[in-house]
Amino acid sequence: MKFFAALAMAAMAVAAPTEKRAPTPLDVKLELVGNSEVKATVTNTGKNNLKLFSTGTFLDDAPVEKVSVLSGDKPVTFDGVKLLIATENLEEDAFTRLDSGESLEVTFDIAEYHDLSAGGAFKISSEGAFSFAEADSTELVGSVPFTANTVEAKVDGASAAAVHTAFVNEKRTRVQSDCSGTRLSQTRSALSGCASWASQAQSVAQSGSATKMTEYFKSSSSSTRSTVAGVFSRMRSECSSTSGGASTFYCSDFYGVCGGGVIAYTVPSLSAMAYCPLHFSLPLSPSSCYGNNQIGTVVHEVTHLSQIAGTDDFGGYGYNFVRSLSASQNLRHADTYALFAQSIIRGC
Repeated sequence: MKFFAALAMAAMAVAAPTEKRAPTPLDVKLELVGNSEVKATVTNTGKNNLKLFSTGTFLDDAPVEKVSVLSGDKPVTFDGVKLLIATENLEEDAFTRLDSGESLEVTFDIAEYHDLSAGGAFKISSEGAFSFAEADSTELVGSVPFTANTVEAKVDGASAAAVHTAFVNEKRTRVQSDCSGTRLSQTRSALSGCASWASQAQSVAQSGSATKMTEYFKSSSSSTRSTVAGVFSRMRSECSSTSGGASTFYCSDFYGVCGGGVIAYTVPSLSAMAYCPLHFSLPLSPSSCYGNNQIGTVVHEVTHLSQIAGTDDFGGYGYNFVRSLSASQNLRHADTYALFAQSIIRGC
């Protein structure tokens, strides 16, 4: 783990689940409307009005992973950001209302966040869930899953490359170096805590409570234990160093997406993690089983690194969302790992 200081370098696409899908009131349709532009239409086919938590989903304007893109059977690398978003004290602007029978459309260019310069045939799909709140509240009370259709696109590589290059170059010019003072000391403490949490979580994953494994990963099989333990082993190593490792730790918003409840984000293609002002206002350690805290934030973000686990968010955060996912999704969901480790630390 490397992180930047102002004075100097301080010591320097969702896999389809095998389980039966739950019924859902959301109908999501994808359509190619340009060389690499996609229009997503979401319709509320249920009887109840919905207040969807849209930050970090395909309804968000931020450069988040709105769809998965395959070239043949191989995922195309995502070059945007993966957000960690607060699940408490949310603002109204983090939600999108979708009444019964209504639809809304959003359009985005997948070439911005995926390198499609090779051109040719690509498959585009999206699967996940939206958290939601009651009409008169911003408290998340549940989630609704969705599975969109798969679109087959034939992309002109040169045009897509121009879009991708423009996006990446514009974003990289905004990198800053400002881990210093209190933020520097907080960062060191959070990384130390991450290494400790990872060590304890690895032990439980290897030979600890089967009930705990089933609660979070819906399985305590040897295969699941091995996968989870491996993630925490790599995490422990990554968080144990501030002068080496795979990633770089920033205390600045170099992609310009902090705000609106965003605590931190990771850019896997750069092996870079950025921590927003909200992160540094959180307590270092958790005061509850599922509350936000600085160590938990680092644990969550580290799993997004391709060298550690390459996890996704699937559009949702928190314990209720973790429980709504399939076993295969839990193994690729950042908050599942973070809350698993936190529950062990808190004795939940």
